[in-house]
Amino acid sequence: MNTADLAAPLPLPEELLQQLQAQYAQPPRAYHNFAHVQEVLGHYAAVAADVGWAQPAEVFLALLYHDAIYEAGRKDNEARSAELARAAIARWLPPQAADAERVAALILMTARHGHWQPGQADADAALFLDCDMAILAAAPERFDAYDAAIAQEYRGKLPAWMFRHYRRRFLRSLLDAPRIFLSDYFHARCDMAARANLRRCLGGRSALKASAGR
Repeated sequence: MNTADLAAPLPLPEELLQQLQAQYAQPPRAYHNFAHVQEVLGHYAAVAADVGWAQPAEVFLALLYHDAIYEAGRKDNEARSAELARAAIARWLPPQAADAERVAALILMTARHGHWQPGQADADAALFLDCDMAILAAAPERFDAYDAAIAQEYRGKLPAWMFRHYRRRFLRSLLDAPRIFLSDYFHARCDMAARANLRRCLGGRSALKASAGR
């Protein structure tokens, strides 16, 4: 793995990437792993090619580190990931390579996925958050794999009924929102597919529950 593989806008030391990949494997994760990072960086590259980033290095690093620390159910994952990003930038990158506080601020914004409204985030932040949410508009089989992987990560962390309740409430809130994606770029490209996935997912669960009750 090197910076060219990740379409990085700045060179990254190999040691940084090795440590980061190891971090994304702790604890073992079904979804929030390095494959997820590579997926969101694919969206980052598409935005870079189509509309561009005002702060490409900061957004790239925020995406690289946004789930570096992840334990299902914990409330401080984003804060700990932001702190890890600050430390890595200070250790591995030359001065002025990136604004570490901007990187940390972007990471912290992911703690409120589903609660941001259009206009509350600047253009880069909106696109950054949408890169992370673009999985909602994936092909149906990919969306289903993502949904199952989230459930797997929470197994043993919450009672199954509680996980289903909170997961359903989150997905319903996304579907009911006037906008799922904050940026016009992702709204135009992803809204229809995301809503179709959410309706299918929520409807399927409703049908399963009704069938079990008969």
